[in-house]
Amino acid sequence: MRAAGHQLAAVLALFAAVCCGSRAEVIDDILSSLSRGASFLERQHEHINLDGVVGFLMLQAELKEAVRTWPHSDPVSWAQRTSAVALVKRLDQSFDKAVAALQQNDPKYYREFEPLLSWSFWLIPQGWSSTDPSLVYPSTMTTECYDEQLSDKCLTLLLGTWKMNGTPCIVTKPCRDTMTRFGCPHYSLSHQLLYFMIGKMRGCTNLLKGDTRASRANMTERSYEKIFCSNMMKTNQDIIRDGLTEQTVDIFIENILICGLAGFSDFYKADWLQHILRLQDEEVGCFGRDKSIISQIIGDELLEQLQPHRRVKRREKILPDGCSSHMTAVAVGALGGYLNYYLTEQDITKRPLS
Repeated sequence: MRAAGHQLAAVLALFAAVCCGSRAEVIDDILSSLSRGASFLERQHEHINLDGVVGFLMLQAELKEAVRTWPHSDPVSWAQRTSAVALVKRLDQSFDKAVAALQQNDPKYYREFEPLLSWSFWLIPQGWSSTDPSLVYPSTMTTECYDEQLSDKCLTLLLGTWKMNGTPCIVTKPCRDTMTRFGCPHYSLSHQLLYFMIGKMRGCTNLLKGDTRASRANMTERSYEKIFCSNMMKTNQDIIRDGLTEQTVDIFIENILICGLAGFSDFYKADWLQHILRLQDEEVGCFGRDKSIISQIIGDELLEQLQPHRRVKRREKILPDGCSSHMTAVAVGALGGYLNYYLTEQDITKRPLS
């Protein structure tokens, strides 16, 4: 009996060593990838657009939380924490330059979204939830529900940047109706979620005040977040089922970033992490690099000089080395989320919320 007990203890010890050994290796892979991503930001800080900088700031918030809560378990883990601290310092130096470049390149847009350009704006989940397949829409629209201009307008009303010294937390009926509309796909869906998250982080309460629809009587802001992420989970599962393509990979990673930041841990799947890591360009450290596009960019830059007032779509900017600013930003932000999730999994004091 005692021998059996020793055997069981030995098996459990072996399991713990394999489990934690593999987790340490995964954390190494994430930190190594993020270090290459930081090198990319250091080189391209003058060219990265606002969405790109925000993704790196989300990463910085994740890293600072990771460093703060890093488990004191063993020397390997502590060495990894030292790497994360070094990464935080490198990113801090790059942000000053990147934000200054944004302010110079597009002052109006910078002013409207300035509150988002600080790592401290982005709150990290303190507990975990899961999505619910029963909340998936019976059908989804085939085209986006609204355009970027409306999304931007609604966000500036929340942030209080719609005019100088504007009142924050304003929710107009068009914004509320748009941001609570069911059946939206892709970026419309992820930006509906982002709207609620930014409202909460800005300190706005009662985003749903004035909604008199009987069918929505018991809805809370968290209810909407759960509905949106449950549908974003379905999107990602469909994308993986059909095979990742150049057209779907960006929204796939954005969904992991935003729902992970909203506290839905079922987005942090191990195989999805491997998909993200494989997308990184070994040479320059970015994600979503298309080398064939480099000559095309030179032509686009000439066109921009000929049409100086042509607004560059903020969601995407292909950089001179063929890198995608947006995909790199969502990828590093998602990797920061994975890092925090794996660390809280090691820390048994952080229990799931539901």
